[in-house]
Amino acid sequence: MKLFKTGALQYTHVCVIFSILFLLGNSDAVLGQKLISLEEARSMALAQNKKIKSSQFNIDAAKAAREGLNGMDKPTIDGSVAGFYFGKPLSSLLPEYGVSPSVIVKQSIYAGGKIKLGRQAAEKGIEIYEEQKVLTESEVLFNVEKAYWQVANMNEKIALANRFRTLLESLLHELRNSYDAGMIYKNDILRVQVQLNETELNLSKAKDGMVMSKLGLAQSIGMVGNADIMIGDSITGSFNTFAADSFLLAAENRSEIRLLKRSLEAQQLQEKLLKADFKPTVGLLASGFASIGPKMNFENGNNFLSSYLGFVSVSIPIWDWGQKASKVKEQSFKIRANQVQLDETKELISIEVQNAYLMLNQSAKRIDLSIASVKQAEENLRLSNDRFSAGTVTGQDVLEAQTLWQQANSNIIDAKVEYKINEAAYKKALGQNGR
Repeated sequence: MKLFKTGALQYTHVCVIFSILFLLGNSDAVLGQKLISLEEARSMALAQNKKIKSSQFNIDAAKAAREGLNGMDKPTIDGSVAGFYFGKPLSSLLPEYGVSPSVIVKQSIYAGGKIKLGRQAAEKGIEIYEEQKVLTESEVLFNVEKAYWQVANMNEKIALANRFRTLLESLLHELRNSYDAGMIYKNDILRVQVQLNETELNLSKAKDGMVMSKLGLAQSIGMVGNADIMIGDSITGSFNTFAADSFLLAAENRSEIRLLKRSLEAQQLQEKLLKADFKPTVGLLASGFASIGPKMNFENGNNFLSSYLGFVSVSIPIWDWGQKASKVKEQSFKIRANQVQLDETKELISIEVQNAYLMLNQSAKRIDLSIASVKQAEENLRLSNDRFSAGTVTGQDVLEAQTLWQQANSNIIDAKVEYKINEAAYKKALGQNGR
């Protein structure tokens, strides 16, 4: 008896050890996966998404272009060195050979306001690229949320498929016992087996969908090709309806509107630059040079000659057959076209916001109805199981109740995921899904 107790104790110890090793092995597998919350996914996308990085490079390029304009109103200095040799008969008139270094200084005095307007245009270009980055971030963050909730959807669908499979296997076990006892026909078993096969197929599809959803999420947050990620958020929480906002005012928060406004301002600066072509320009040029060679100085016969010169140039546009005027007119029409586009975009955004608002509230109503359906399906399944145990209903009735239960739970998962995505779309439409 003591030996038996000792053996049982040893067996228990072995089981505990194996259980610990199993848990440690599984924990390593879990730890090997990256657990990401929704906010972490958003932050990673802002830091690592390639579209956002590309937008930042465009901003950097625009800033570099602006820095290149800082010296437009400052003098430029160019230096050069030339060596020469003249053969006959030029050598009888000029020095036969020599070296001549020179320095030229150019200074723009008045350019019709183009320098100032050019700087303003460069600043406006930076603002445009910065607004484009904001727009890109908004699109990327919305896509990240969609991908995130699609992963959550697949998680829930896989869990539901496993629960449904367990129900079917339990029913199949009971039906086989009844069949072996000669109480039912084989077709009752076959119905459940067909449904079980379909469930296995759906489970396989859900797992494949999980892989693709994770790959899509990983790409959007800068972890390309990494399917070993887990999400830390589930489709729980409140699913309330929203009160109607002022859809017309919502457009002002959108980066698309700010971008169009910046573009319109840039077009207006371009019109001013074209009008500046009608104004005169004044420039100053000063040059100093020296030449070294035999009898280079024709004044006194020395081998060294140096001098300087200066020019002031004034350019006044007089007549160009209307070329400049036509460009100004063309630019004026472009500005009007951009203004019309801006007004239309505001109208379309207002419609988009209202549609997003309606879709979100529809999702909330769908969740309420789905919750009621799940409760009814659970009660129906419970009654069917009780009556099946009492022998008053058949296995087919239980199978139908289980199928209704599975469909109701699948619908509520879809409704909740749809709500989360529509909520993100509504915030994006309002211009509130940025950083």
